[in-house]
Amino acid sequence: MLQATIKLCCGIAHDPLRRLPGLKITAAAAIQKGVRGLVVRGSCHLPSKIPCYIQRVMGKETAACPNPTGDTSPSQFSSMDLSYITQAEAALQQALSILQQPSGWQAETALDAGTSMSSTTLHGLGKVFRVEVVLAMPVAQLHQELFERIEQMPQWNPALSQVKVLQRIGPDTLVTHEVTAPSPGNLVGQRDFVSVRHRGRRETGVYLVGTDTHLEPLPSHKGCIRAESRLSCIVLQPLAGDPSRTHFTWLLSMDLKASATLPLRGWIPASVVNRVLPQSQADFIKHLHQHLS
Repeated sequence: MLQATIKLCCGIAHDPLRRLPGLKITAAAAIQKGVRGLVVRGSCHLPSKIPCYIQRVMGKETAACPNPTGDTSPSQFSSMDLSYITQAEAALQQALSILQQPSGWQAETALDAGTSMSSTTLHGLGKVFRVEVVLAMPVAQLHQELFERIEQMPQWNPALSQVKVLQRIGPDTLVTHEVTAPSPGNLVGQRDFVSVRHRGRRETGVYLVGTDTHLEPLPSHKGCIRAESRLSCIVLQPLAGDPSRTHFTWLLSMDLKASATLPLRGWIPASVVNRVLPQSQADFIKHLHQHLS
C-alpha cells in the first residue's frame, strides 16, 4: 500500500493531478502514516527504492541522499504543508532531469552579450527556455537576494509590482503570490501567480525551484489574469577557480494565457509568448546585475 501511495504522490507534479490539492493532502498523509509504521516496527531507514525527495519530506532520509538544510520531521507540519513540500521536491527532481538532458535543445537568439539561450519542448510543460550566463558575484549573494529577500524583488525588478510570501514551511519552502507590473503598450496584460518555491542544494550548487500551486483562500489582484508558472529553476554554481563569480542557469516554462474566467482576454499567441519569456529572463538578469553591482 505504501509503495502504491508513493507512486501516486510522485505523479502529483504532473497534469492533471497537481491541480487536485485534496488528492495531494491525502497522499502525503498516507505516506506519513505508512512511514511512521515502518519506524515503529523497527526500521532504521526507509527502503532505498523510495525516492530521496519523498524520504526527505518524511524526515527519514537515507545516507545516500543529500542532507536537508533543516529539520523536516513530519510532526512539525500539517498535511497541507507536507503536500507543498512534496510538490516542490517533485518540481526540483523534474528540473534536475531536464538539466541532465544533453540533446534536444535549440539555440535561441541571445539578447545580451555573454548570455546563452536555448529552448526545448517537453511533454506536460510545453516550451522550456534555458538561459546561462556568468555573473560577477558570489553564490551566497545571489542566493540571499533571490530567496531570502524575495519580497524585495519589486524594488529592483520593474517587471514586478508585488511579491508576497503567504506561507513559510520549514527553512526551505515558501508559498508566494507574485503580481507583474503593467507592460509597455499592454502587449501582455498584468498577470499574477501563486507558486510554491523551494531551495535545494546539490554539492556546491544552490537550486531555487518554483511551480504553480493552489491555495485557499485564493489571493486576488484587481485587473490581473491568473497565470501559471509551470516550472522555474535557477541554478547557482560557483565558477571553477573563481568562487567570487557564479554560473547562473535558469529553466523557465510558463502558461501566460491561463484564465478560467476570462479565456478570450487571457489568450496570447504562442509567437508572442516565445518572445516575451526569453526577454523577461534577460531583463531579470540585467536588473539583478545592476542591483547587486
